Amino acid sequence: MVSRETSRDLPEWMEPAREGLERYSEILAGPGLERGLMGPRELPRMWDRHILNCAVVADPGSGLIPTGSLVADVGSGAGLPGVVWALVRSDISMVLIEPLLRRATFLTETVVDLGLSERVTVLRGRAEKVMATPGWAGVDVVTARAVAPMDRLVGWTMPLLKTQGRLVALKGSNAVSELEQAEGVLKDFGVDSAEVIYCGAGVVDPETTVVVARRG
Repeated sequence: MVSRETSRDLPEWMEPAREGLERYSEILAGPGLERGLMGPRELPRMWDRHILNCAVVADPGSGLIPTGSLVADVGSGAGLPGVVWALVRSDISMVLIEPLLRRATFLTETVVDLGLSERVTVLRGRAEKVMATPGWAGVDVVTARAVAPMDRLVGWTMPLLKTQGRLVALKGSNAVSELEQAEGVLKDFGVDSAEVIYCGAGVVDPETTVVVARRG
């Protein structure tokens, strides 16, 4: 039997979302595991490696996700970070973009289960298809986690933004070198500044590595 970490000490700003986060962890460890969206080895480290790893990036004090933002999560998969951000930030709205039917179905069911339907929309399709959706006017923030190297990710995500907006990408240990390799494509998409930052000191260890690319 795989052990499951069911709860954690949370920073004060996350406490209002505790019930939702715990329910989401149950969904990931249940239907998420059964449908192959989470591996059994991930269950004992669900909070540190996945839930809190995503949540700390949405800290209102960091300013990475401005108040009232419309945010798109590209390649949302099991809902990381999009579902977590919607839970810990009641002021933002999310668009979860996922091309695979089984994952999009899981996301839709999860959004309903967590009572997030008023603020979270699931769109099945690739980013370029979403951009062609009638009425699409762009988002304030676009994010992705473990989707692709920066040089490719920039091309998939930056066109989803409004004229002024930012990419907040959750990355791994190669973030600095990926950012250097993406310098040309960042310039092509009019990015004014790009940097690697670290989130979650005192909450997660290691801290979450984030690439932030701002335009306008």
